[in-house]
Amino acid sequence: MAKQSVAFQGELGAFSQVAAHQLAPDFRPVPLTTFEQVFEAVANGKCNAAAIPIENTLHGSVYENYDHILKYELPIQAETFVRIVHNLIAPPGIKRSQIRRVFSHQVALNQCRHFFAANPEFERTPFYDTAGSVKMLMEKKLPDAAAIASATAAQIYGAKILQKSIEDDPENYTRFFLLQRPRKKAPRISGVPYKTSVVFTMRNVPGALFRALSALALRDLNLTKIESRPLRGKPWDYLFYVDFIGHTDDDVTKHALGHLAELAEMWRVLGCYPAADK
Repeated sequence: MAKQSVAFQGELGAFSQVAAHQLAPDFRPVPLTTFEQVFEAVANGKCNAAAIPIENTLHGSVYENYDHILKYELPIQAETFVRIVHNLIAPPGIKRSQIRRVFSHQVALNQCRHFFAANPEFERTPFYDTAGSVKMLMEKKLPDAAAIASATAAQIYGAKILQKSIEDDPENYTRFFLLQRPRKKAPRISGVPYKTSVVFTMRNVPGALFRALSALALRDLNLTKIESRPLRGKPWDYLFYVDFIGHTDDDVTKHALGHLAELAEMWRVLGCYPAADK
């Protein structure tokens, strides 16, 4: 039987591949260049699922992926958290004293500011992907360059870690979603708390958001995340993305969503899935 294929943005060794392994251990990784390509690969059936980052404890939300979730209508099936450990990596034989440039994704570079402040001789050089920067160094054999990426990337491409854990804050985590095309509802896991993710729009009137959130608050449902995004085609109107603890089969959640439906102009459940252990 063929392995499940899970698409992710970046090269082999990216943190998204680590997330994909946590979300679907028995999988075949499919690295793609852009987030939109990842969503398209699942929507058109070329891949079974996608592992996409949705927020980081230091960088904040990945806004592009909120927009793609709405556009492609791929239900959220699971979530996981990945501890982001940045490492200084170079090809074998390259000494630290030779390094003048350090390549990585802009977000990774920004998460290692203390490292660069302590090493002003290193020039920060943005690249499209963390693992991709290691792959590029190994292919081009640059004598004065290093990369910032995961230990997995160093192992995959045969590179050497010169310094481990150079990120500014050890409490650096990224939350990932597993997305799949609509399928038969998975059986509920007993004893496990569930999250429900919804998106909705409200008329721009006083107290509208307060009333929408009261649908959860009045029923003691724990709100864990709220995000607003511009509503395309309606300047200064917004979409609201909300996560809360609760399963859509529970009566209290059904009543809350029914209340929200009465208030919202548009609403949609994006997924109901086991809450990951932080």
